[in-house]
Amino acid sequence: MAEKEDGGLVFHPMDQFIVKPLFGDGPVGVLTITNSTLWMALTVLAVIALLVLGTRSRAIVPTRSQSVAELAYGFVYQMVEDITGKDGVKYFPYIMTLFMFILFSNYLGLLPMAFTPTSHIAVTAVLAVAVFLAVTVLGFVKNGASFLSLFWVSSAPLALRPILALIEVISYFVRPVSHSIRLAGNMMAGHAVIKVFAAFAAVVAISPLSILAITAMYGLEMLVAGIQAYVFTILTCVYLKDALHPHH
Repeated sequence: MAEKEDGGLVFHPMDQFIVKPLFGDGPVGVLTITNSTLWMALTVLAVIALLVLGTRSRAIVPTRSQSVAELAYGFVYQMVEDITGKDGVKYFPYIMTLFMFILFSNYLGLLPMAFTPTSHIAVTAVLAVAVFLAVTVLGFVKNGASFLSLFWVSSAPLALRPILALIEVISYFVRPVSHSIRLAGNMMAGHAVIKVFAAFAAVVAISPLSILAITAMYGLEMLVAGIQAYVFTILTCVYLKDALHPHH
């Protein structure tokens, strides 16, 4: 919100990312119901409404909601199969859940007065670490000690292999960091820019340009919201492929 202060325009574009208690004004604890909690719950309900309630009729001639649900299902299923192969299809439900949660969270966050959980590293880090731990455990369960061959570049000259192995290990453990920061950073940056342009809308002289900029940024954010859900999901598939087929 923009405010007049000492004759100037003051606005706080980062205030929209503050996690606040939904009831009362006390400190935020582990069990406190917050605005973030509310919008994550609404995201889950929206996903259920589309994938469960929207497809309950299973009509031969699908309704609009059933068509959207089937398109999303087919899109993610094909992605999983293409990247991980037939072995990875059994993990499709988890990947589908990730994709739909991030997608709906991103788009619901574009509603006026909404909160975007995926703009917080605390949320995206949990999703990324869960993927990292799951594929790492799966890699050792499926391949045993041979999973470590993922870090040994056998096609490289022998003298370079130890150095490359160290680089591969570091790169592997950086995965959850890049996986989570990419999503949170993109969502936060776009929302902050929109808020900045919205503040300038209060200045009569430049309000038409500000509104035009808001419209353009909002359209870009609609695109980014979908792309970031796709990027997070496709990277999850790539990591799953490494766990299933470390020799490839």
